[in-house]
Amino acid sequence: MEPVEKSHMDATTQNNPPSETPIPAPDPYAVHTVNAWRPEALLDVKEAFGELTLTVQRELIVAACETLREAGYNFLSDVTCVDWFPSEPRFHVIYHLLSQSRKERVRLKVRVESLDPVVETITSVWPAANFYEREIFDLFGVRFGGHPNMRRILMPEDWEGHPLRKDYPVEGYR
Repeated sequence: MEPVEKSHMDATTQNNPPSETPIPAPDPYAVHTVNAWRPEALLDVKEAFGELTLTVQRELIVAACETLREAGYNFLSDVTCVDWFPSEPRFHVIYHLLSQSRKERVRLKVRVESLDPVVETITSVWPAANFYEREIFDLFGVRFGGHPNMRRILMPEDWEGHPLRKDYPVEGYR
């Protein structure tokens, strides 16, 4: 059957929702890998839109990254942060990993309390995490213990506060 270009579809086909065929669940290889290593490391496992998210204990993030790298997740594509103010734990630090051989992505998430916003650096596992972690520190104030160069990367050194925090004043501190 030849693919049909959208421009050749009639109006009734364009307005109908896609079929109710479920999105296939990803291979739980990452879940099996982490469970085989240390089952208590996983706090939560979610699958949405064909993507897998593993919530890992904050204290075990470096070892979890090492375990997944050894299992074939060889590429760190991004590290980011979300501020869930006023909820606690306030921050979620999120690591996006890719297994090129398996053609599979997994998202690792660590929850961080606002009273002690510290996570161990993963630069020993993936040196590329260096600038991502500095950006998170600069914009959210989450520190990365053991980081080789934990200082601001975007804002001036004398900048007061962390501008992507939800409680940061819209016009800055005056």
